[in-house]
Amino acid sequence: MPRTTLSTMYLVLIASLLSSCTWVRVTPEGQNVRLLTQSQVAACQRIGTTTSTTTSKVIVIPRGSESVQTELVDLARNEAGLMGGNAIVADGTVIEGRQRFIVYGCP
Repeated sequence: MPRTTLSTMYLVLIASLLSSCTWVRVTPEGQNVRLLTQSQVAACQRIGTTTSTTTSKVIVIPRGSESVQTELVDLARNEAGLMGGNAIVADGTVIEGRQRFIVYGCP
């Protein structure tokens, strides 16, 4: 097998493996923040908003949507914890590795 073909195969394999990985860790502040739906925050006080951004591609290979979503939620949980919130609600869909969340303080 030619050397360039083998190198290309290794590059594609590595990119594929990395595309499913998540790199975001939930901070101690973020551990107390829950992802809820709009109907679940009726008795909560809105604190503000945050927008999470993560890489949606590794090289040219799209990352798995579940990995991207998990990272976006974890980033939003971390930020909400710093803002004094304990709940977040997604405010729209993921677009190119970016999503907006509303931060709430719930009883």
